[in-house]
Amino acid sequence: MIDLKGKVAVVFGLANKRSIAYSVAQKLAEAGATLVLSYQSERLQREAEELLEDLGQSGTGCAFRCDVSRDEEIDAVFAQIAEAFSRIDILIHSVAFAPADALKNDFLLTSREDFRIAHDISVYSLIALARAAAPLMSDGGAILTLTYYGGEKVFPNYNVMGVAKAALESAVRYLAASLGARNIRVNAVSAGPIRTLAARGIGDFNQILDAVTLRAPLHRNIEQIEVGNTALFLCSPLASGITGEVTFVDCGFNITGI
Repeated sequence: MIDLKGKVAVVFGLANKRSIAYSVAQKLAEAGATLVLSYQSERLQREAEELLEDLGQSGTGCAFRCDVSRDEEIDAVFAQIAEAFSRIDILIHSVAFAPADALKNDFLLTSREDFRIAHDISVYSLIALARAAAPLMSDGGAILTLTYYGGEKVFPNYNVMGVAKAALESAVRYLAASLGARNIRVNAVSAGPIRTLAARGIGDFNQILDAVTLRAPLHRNIEQIEVGNTALFLCSPLASGITGEVTFVDCGFNITGI
C-alpha cells in the first residue's frame, strides 16, 4: 500500500466528479495526502469546497482561486499555499482548453489567436505552475500532467489540442531536465478516451471510443480510476527513478498498428 500521510498535493483542473483529475485526487486522498484544490473563478468556489468534502478533506484540505492564464493569480495562490503549509510534495496539472472553433473547424483554419490560447492554457500553464511550486518542494517532489495520444497521432476533431499535447509532452521532458537537480520529478499520464465533460467538445467522440474497443489489446476502454491508480504510483516514492516520461493508460491502444 502506498502511504502519502504528511504529504501535500496541489491539484489544478479538478472541475467535477467526472473529470480525470477527480480520480487522481481520490487516490491521493485515499493514500493519506492532504489536498489543495484550485478553482478558476468565484462562482466555482462552492463546487471546489464540495469536492473537498466528497474526498474526505473537509477541515484538512484547502481550496484557492487561480486562473492559470494570469501570472499574478499563480503567484497569489502559491503565496496562500505557502502560508497554509510549510511545503508541498505533489503538483497535479489537469488543465487544457482550446476554443470551440479550433476543434470543430478544419485544422488548416486554426487562427493565430486560437492557437495562442490553446498553448497558453494547456502548455505554458504547466511551466508557470512548476516554476511557482518548485520553491515549496523543499524535499523534492512529483509533478504530473495529463496528456493524450492525439499529441502523437491524428484524431478526428482534436486538431489544435493535439498540437498542444505534443508541446505539453515536450515540456514535461524539458522540465524534468530543469528540475531534476532539485529531486523534483516531472511525468505525464496519457489516458485513453473517457466520457468526461471536456470530451463533449470533441465531435464524433464515440468513433474514438469504438476504435479503442476494437483495436486495443484489452478490447475495452479504460475506467477513470485506472488513471488515478497510475498517477498515485508516479507521485509516490515507488516511482523515485522515473522522470520525463509519458505513461500510457489506454488498454494498450497506442501499441497497435491495424
